[in-house]
Formats: sequence, C-alpha cells, structure tokens
Amino acid sequence: MPEKGPPVFLDYDQAALDAAYDQAAYAPNREQLIERRIGDSAAARRRIGEPERVAYGPGEIEWLDIYRSRRVPAPIFVFIHGGAWRSGRSKDFATPAEMFLRAGAHYVVPDFAWVQDVRGNLMVLADQVRRAVAWIHENIARFGGDPSRLYIGGQSSGGHLVAVALTTDWQCQFGLPADLIKGGMCISGMYDLEPVRLSARSRYIRFDDAMVAALSPIRHLDRLHAALVVAYGTRETPEFQRQNREFAAAVEAAGKKVRLLVGEHYNHFELPETLGNPYGLLGRAALDLMGLTTEGA
Repeated sequence: MPEKGPPVFLDYDQAALDAAYDQAAYAPNREQLIERRIGDSAAARRRIGEPERVAYGPGEIEWLDIYRSRRVPAPIFVFIHGGAWRSGRSKDFATPAEMFLRAGAHYVVPDFAWVQDVRGNLMVLADQVRRAVAWIHENIARFGGDPSRLYIGGQSSGGHLVAVALTTDWQCQFGLPADLIKGGMCISGMYDLEPVRLSARSRYIRFDDAMVAALSPIRHLDRLHAALVVAYGTRETPEFQRQNREFAAAVEAAGKKVRLLVGEHYNHFELPETLGNPYGLLGRAALDLMGLTTEGA
C-alpha cells in the first residue's frame, strides 16, 4: 500500500483528494450508464418528437431544446446537464422530458460551452446558464410556458451551475425579479470550489481566487429565494457526499427552505436515472417541488 502523503484538504492527501473528485474511481459502470443515458434519450426523442431548437444568445453553442407539453400555460423545468464542465450535449439529456410533459410541464435543456473550449474559464459557463434562464423567463410565454412557474435542476457540474443560477442577483445583473426561479433541484453538485481547485480538476479549469469566490454558491445564500431540493447517492465519492450534506445544512442554517434526499445504494450516474421516473426518488421530488402529479393535475 502506498505511503500517504501530506494533507492537502481535510485529511486527504493529493491522491485521495483527486480520487474524491473523480467519479470513475467510485462508479466502475460509468461508461455503460453514460451510453444508456444517450440511448434512452434518443429513444425518448423518437417517441415524443424532436424539441424546438431556439437560440438564447449569439454564441454558436448558445441554443436550447424546448419540449412542449400540451398544457397552456405550462410550468417549466429547466435541466442543466453535467459532464465535469467539459462534456455533454442537450440532446443526450432528453429522457426526463416524457415525465414532465405527461405531468403538464415544459422541459427545457440549454447547451453551453465546454470549459476546455473557453480556456478553462467557468465564468463563461455560468454566464451562459444565467442568460439561458433569463431568456426562458422573458420568452417562454411565446411557447406556451408560464414564466411565473420556472424551476431549474441539474446534476454534477450541472448541479453546481444550477446552484450558481439560484444564487444570482437577478435584479442587479439582469433587471429581473429576484425570485424568478421558484424552485431548484441540485443533484450531486459542488458548492464550494476551493477543494475542487486543489484537486486534479485544476488541470483543465483555470481556477483563481475571484472565480472560486464568485462561483461557490455556499458563500452567496443570501441571494437564494427558491425552495431547494439537494440530493446525492451513498455510492458517490466522499467529497460529493460531503459537499451536498454541507450545502443543505448551510441552506437550512440560513433559514431557507431545503429538502435533503439521500439515494441509498446509488452512484453518481445511477441517481439521475430516477429523474425520469415519476415514482423514482428524483422524479417524485421534482413533481412535488412543482406541485404537479403524474397526470398533469
């Protein structure tokens, strides 16, 4: 057994901290689950039809997919995909659309840059997600959506970006209502970037003090106005479990509304599969958050 090195964060040495932010070290079936998600999304699009593809900004990647329910005006669930900030496309996260459409909600998935394509700058991704949310709030009524019932969720690095959106000063930055997002779901996200900065992820993300301060949502809970669900699985890395427990605890300590969900025996890639199931852990929680039922009542 290799000798343990000096501590880098808490009681982790560098190798242990790197592993604690590497889901592959804890999910040996990662590649199979990613392939299954992509295949399930393709099958969902064949059943419900391709989404409406609409630009939310001038950038080549700044488009979003709108899956429209028959209900008008419909609440909206915006999903921010994961992929370690460096992979994933909106079309491959279509599976939950069927559940939301059946329940009477629109399902919207934005595309945004991969961090390696913007010189390691997470601020670009945060800005794109914020602008996508602002665009949806301002324009979704044209697509049969109800901007007063806007919800947002995301997983992994997408969970981080969701928490960034939830702690954005919408009035100051966009001239929009502070409470334009009515509820959020942060699934297996990261909310304090300092330990992430110390991990191997710094090889492809250009962390600096300003970025860590601005994009660590746990430091900006005064801006949180939405009811929140935080979720993680017990088969995830120890740091992802800690980050989500401590974020939920901090939200509660700040006097905000939060519900912590623990997915027993789920790893990082298994847990989000429950979002498309109205009887699954995340699917039921999302519908509850939005005040919906499985049949759109």
